[in-house]
Amino acid sequence: MKKVLGLGAASLTLAASAVVGNAAAAGGAASAGGTAALREGERYVALGDSFTAGPLIPKQHGTPAGCMRSDHNYPSLVAERVRAKLTDVSCSGAKTSDMTAAQRTPLGVNPPQLNAVTADTSLVTVGIGGNDIGFGEISIGCGLASATNPLGAPCTARYGATIDQRIRETAPKIAAVLNGIRTRAPQARVLVVGYLRLVPERPGCWPVVPIAQGDLAFLDGAERRLNAMLAEQAKAGGATFVDAYKDGLGHDMCAAADRKWVEGIVLTSLAAPIHPNAAGMREVADRVVRALNASRDV
Repeated sequence: MKKVLGLGAASLTLAASAVVGNAAAAGGAASAGGTAALREGERYVALGDSFTAGPLIPKQHGTPAGCMRSDHNYPSLVAERVRAKLTDVSCSGAKTSDMTAAQRTPLGVNPPQLNAVTADTSLVTVGIGGNDIGFGEISIGCGLASATNPLGAPCTARYGATIDQRIRETAPKIAAVLNGIRTRAPQARVLVVGYLRLVPERPGCWPVVPIAQGDLAFLDGAERRLNAMLAEQAKAGGATFVDAYKDGLGHDMCAAADRKWVEGIVLTSLAAPIHPNAAGMREVADRVVRALNASRDV
């Protein structure tokens, strides 16, 4: 993403290089399209930002390189399990505007993501919205502010009055993306994928994850409301919402290395800071496949 939920792609590369050098981001209705199981080889298009692309998770592939897609992100894992033909156009830094406009990255230009959705598409997943509300900017701001007041709530004071407005302003943009998908692929099953839980409840784990104790509830609440908005828009747009946040406590950035689904600032596995790791991508893939199976049976 452009900010964390979108650290910029260049920033992600620099952050990861530094860490590696020092070491050696609610149920919905079934989609309006058909609910029969995917047949082998049917076309699957994955749209989204860095929580879809999987920056720095091995092995990075695809073009442009600046999108930082992993061949072990959840779209790749889902495609393998349902034997679909995947077109993954997700891109780190993407906003809803990048669904219909080209996105410049430090290493090339990603065409408008909706261009990949065609009438013969059977399945679409889309994970977008975090960069629209500036969640990356907020996360970084919270981290910097925590250094001055680790027991307080400096980030809440700075951003608390604006986050709900940002989420409200993003809602019609999500609706427009879903309408764009429907226009291009009327018979496709469409799944809106939410964001994995990022932070735990108090007391957190400052300074390993530099979020002040009083700001944990603010950040978690903001993420909950973002996911709730995505669920509402999915339902209104005839899509299925995949709740990636649920049961994330104990798998967040403060969790033990063998349990976390999202990396913190100090990496415990190869992934971008404040982004899903390989285990998180496997978990999201499991939830997407379960949602597909559930909608098939409707």
